[in-house]
Amino acid sequence: MVVRIEPLDARKHIRKGFSCGKDSLDNYIRQQASQDLKKRVTTVFVLFDEPDFNILAYYTLSSFTVDITDLDEALAKRLPRYPRLPATLLGRLAVDYKHKGKGFGELMLVDALKKSLDVSKQVASLAVIAEALDEQALNFYKKYGFQQFKQNPMKLYFPMKSIEEL
Repeated sequence: MVVRIEPLDARKHIRKGFSCGKDSLDNYIRQQASQDLKKRVTTVFVLFDEPDFNILAYYTLSSFTVDITDLDEALAKRLPRYPRLPATLLGRLAVDYKHKGKGFGELMLVDALKKSLDVSKQVASLAVIAEALDEQALNFYKKYGFQQFKQNPMKLYFPMKSIEEL
Protein backbone atom coordinates (compact mmCIF):
# COMPACT_ATOMS: atom_id res chain seq x y z
CA MET A 1 0.00 0.00 0.00
CA VAL A 2 1.31 3.44 -0.99
CA VAL A 3 -0.20 6.33 0.99
CA ARG A 4 -0.16 10.08 0.39
CA ILE A 5 -1.53 13.19 2.07
CA GLU A 6 -3.09 15.92 -0.03
CA PRO A 7 -6.03 18.33 0.01
CA LEU A 8 -9.42 16.66 -0.40
CA ASP A 9 -10.65 16.40 -3.97
CA ALA A 10 -14.29 15.26 -3.80
CA ARG A 11 -14.13 14.03 -7.41
CA LYS A 12 -11.11 11.82 -6.76
CA HIS A 13 -11.02 10.68 -3.12
CA ILE A 14 -13.46 7.98 -2.02
CA ARG A 15 -15.26 9.10 1.16
CA LYS A 16 -18.30 6.85 1.38
CA GLY A 17 -16.54 3.92 3.08
CA PHE A 18 -14.80 6.02 5.74
CA SER A 19 -15.71 5.08 9.31
CA CYS A 20 -13.87 5.98 12.48
CA GLY A 21 -16.70 5.09 14.83
CA LYS A 22 -17.70 8.70 15.61
CA ASP A 23 -20.83 9.70 13.69
CA SER A 24 -19.95 13.40 13.68
CA LEU A 25 -16.54 12.73 12.11
CA ASP A 26 -17.84 10.11 9.67
CA ASN A 27 -20.73 12.31 8.52
CA TYR A 28 -18.44 15.32 8.18
CA ILE A 29 -16.05 13.73 5.68
CA ARG A 30 -18.88 12.05 3.75
CA GLN A 31 -21.37 14.95 3.58
CA GLN A 32 -19.99 18.31 4.70
CA ALA A 33 -16.27 18.54 3.96
CA SER A 34 -16.48 19.40 0.27
CA GLN A 35 -19.04 22.15 0.99
CA ASP A 36 -16.75 23.67 3.63
CA LEU A 37 -13.90 23.65 1.13
CA LYS A 38 -15.98 25.45 -1.48
CA LYS A 39 -17.01 28.09 1.08
CA ARG A 40 -13.39 28.41 2.29
CA VAL A 41 -14.26 27.89 5.94
CA THR A 42 -11.76 25.06 6.36
CA THR A 43 -9.18 23.05 4.48
CA VAL A 44 -9.40 19.27 4.53
CA PHE A 45 -6.36 17.06 4.11
CA VAL A 46 -6.74 13.36 3.47
CA LEU A 47 -4.47 10.36 3.76
CA PHE A 48 -5.38 7.94 1.01
CA ASP A 49 -4.10 4.79 -0.59
CA GLU A 50 -2.95 4.64 -4.16
CA PRO A 51 -4.20 3.61 -6.60
CA ASP A 52 -7.61 3.12 -4.94
CA PHE A 53 -8.03 6.65 -3.45
CA ASN A 54 -9.86 5.36 -0.36
CA ILE A 55 -9.58 7.84 2.52
CA LEU A 56 -7.74 6.28 5.45
CA ALA A 57 -7.59 9.39 7.66
CA TYR A 58 -8.24 13.11 7.47
CA TYR A 59 -7.85 16.39 9.34
CA THR A 60 -9.10 19.94 8.95
CA LEU A 61 -7.34 23.28 9.48
CA SER A 62 -8.79 26.77 9.70
CA SER A 63 -8.10 30.18 11.18
CA PHE A 64 -9.08 30.76 14.78
CA THR A 65 -8.73 33.31 17.55
CA VAL A 66 -7.99 32.55 21.15
CA ASP A 67 -8.70 34.62 24.25
CA ILE A 68 -5.38 35.44 25.92
CA THR A 69 -6.88 34.82 29.37
CA ASP A 70 -7.50 31.17 28.40
CA LEU A 71 -3.80 30.49 27.87
CA ASP A 72 -1.29 29.27 30.42
CA GLU A 73 0.21 32.24 32.27
CA ALA A 74 3.77 31.31 31.26
CA LEU A 75 2.82 31.59 27.59
CA ALA A 76 0.43 34.55 27.98
CA LYS A 77 2.98 36.77 29.75
CA ARG A 78 5.28 36.61 26.71
CA LEU A 79 2.52 37.74 24.35
CA PRO A 80 1.06 41.15 23.52
CA ARG A 81 -1.93 42.09 25.66
CA TYR A 82 -4.47 41.91 22.85
CA PRO A 83 -7.74 40.37 24.04
CA ARG A 84 -7.84 37.88 21.13
CA LEU A 85 -4.85 36.40 19.38
CA PRO A 86 -4.51 34.47 16.10
CA ALA A 87 -4.26 30.69 16.12
CA THR A 88 -4.84 27.71 13.84
CA LEU A 89 -7.69 25.32 14.55
CA LEU A 90 -7.13 21.63 14.04
CA GLY A 91 -10.87 21.12 13.91
CA ARG A 92 -11.11 17.42 13.15
CA LEU A 93 -8.70 14.52 12.99
CA ALA A 94 -9.94 10.99 12.34
CA VAL A 95 -8.55 7.62 11.27
CA ASP A 96 -10.67 4.92 9.64
CA TYR A 97 -11.20 2.09 12.13
CA LYS A 98 -9.76 -0.45 9.66
CA HIS A 99 -6.44 1.39 9.83
CA LYS A 100 -6.10 2.18 13.53
CA GLY A 101 -2.82 1.14 15.12
CA LYS A 102 -0.76 1.82 11.99
CA GLY A 103 0.54 5.23 13.13
CA PHE A 104 -1.75 7.18 10.79
CA GLY A 105 -3.09 9.38 13.60
CA GLU A 106 0.43 10.49 14.51
CA LEU A 107 1.34 10.93 10.84
CA MET A 108 -1.67 13.19 10.29
CA LEU A 109 -1.04 15.18 13.48
CA VAL A 110 2.60 15.82 12.57
CA ASP A 111 1.58 16.81 9.04
CA ALA A 112 -1.04 19.23 10.43
CA LEU A 113 1.49 20.77 12.83
CA LYS A 114 4.10 21.20 10.08
CA LYS A 115 1.59 22.77 7.70
CA SER A 116 0.39 25.10 10.47
CA LEU A 117 3.93 26.18 11.26
CA ASP A 118 4.74 26.80 7.59
CA VAL A 119 1.63 28.93 7.08
CA SER A 120 2.23 30.85 10.32
CA LYS A 121 5.27 32.41 8.67
CA GLN A 122 2.91 34.16 6.23
CA VAL A 123 -0.31 34.47 8.26
CA ALA A 124 0.32 34.89 11.99
CA SER A 125 -0.66 32.12 14.39
CA LEU A 126 0.65 31.61 17.91
CA ALA A 127 -0.58 28.02 18.41
CA VAL A 128 -2.52 25.09 17.04
CA ILE A 129 -5.79 24.58 18.89
CA ALA A 130 -7.59 21.22 19.12
CA GLU A 131 -10.85 20.27 20.77
CA ALA A 132 -11.05 16.67 21.99
CA LEU A 133 -14.35 14.85 21.50
CA ASP A 134 -13.67 12.37 24.30
CA GLU A 135 -11.06 11.16 26.81
CA GLN A 136 -9.33 9.01 24.20
CA ALA A 137 -8.80 12.02 21.93
CA LEU A 138 -7.76 14.15 24.92
CA ASN A 139 -5.07 11.63 25.87
CA PHE A 140 -3.90 11.42 22.24
CA TYR A 141 -3.26 15.17 22.07
CA LYS A 142 -1.69 15.33 25.53
CA LYS A 143 0.69 12.50 24.58
CA TYR A 144 2.13 14.76 21.89
CA GLY A 145 2.55 17.78 24.16
CA PHE A 146 -0.71 19.68 23.76
CA GLN A 147 -1.66 21.69 26.86
CA GLN A 148 -5.19 22.03 28.19
CA PHE A 149 -6.99 25.36 28.43
CA LYS A 150 -7.75 26.48 31.97
CA GLN A 151 -11.52 26.96 31.54
CA ASN A 152 -12.13 24.07 29.12
CA PRO A 153 -9.95 20.98 29.66
CA MET A 154 -11.25 19.34 26.45
CA LYS A 155 -9.74 22.21 24.44
CA LEU A 156 -5.97 22.10 24.00
CA TYR A 157 -3.20 24.13 22.41
CA PHE A 158 0.30 23.55 21.09
CA PRO A 159 2.43 26.71 20.75
CA MET A 160 4.15 27.35 17.40
CA LYS A 161 7.42 27.80 19.29
CA SER A 162 7.09 24.19 20.46
CA ILE A 163 6.38 23.00 16.91
CA GLU A 164 9.57 24.73 15.75
CA GLU A 165 11.50 22.65 18.29
CA LEU A 166 10.18 19.31 17.00
